[in-house]
Amino acid sequence: QLQLVESGGGLVQPGESLTLSCVASGFTLGNHVIGWFRQAPGKEREGVSSINLRGVEYYPESVKGRFAISRDNAKNMVYLQMNSLEPEDTAVYYCAARRSLYALAPLTPDEYVYWGQGTQVTVSS
Repeated sequence: QLQLVESGGGLVQPGESLTLSCVASGFTLGNHVIGWFRQAPGKEREGVSSINLRGVEYYPESVKGRFAISRDNAKNMVYLQMNSLEPEDTAVYYCAARRSLYALAPLTPDEYVYWGQGTQVTVSS
């Protein structure tokens, strides 16, 4: 059974950091482009990062310089380090896998076929 499971979400104050983890089972993460997405209440799901087989990373302007994606193929895991968090970053965060080794763009949900259940991140004072 193909499965992605996210963890690491929680409640943090503005300016703090959080690291999300995503572990895969039933398939090899290293054979896919992996993306992180988020969805806030009433908003569309948006991509915040992706990483390909070569370790090349992609970020939209909204998170560039604050978020960092990484992967550990030996552990079949992907991480999202989030720094300088803002209330606008509050959302459910999802990891997802795409049937591609290298394509980082477009970072849109319809390009990704395997999804986790999501983990809630809340940034509030």
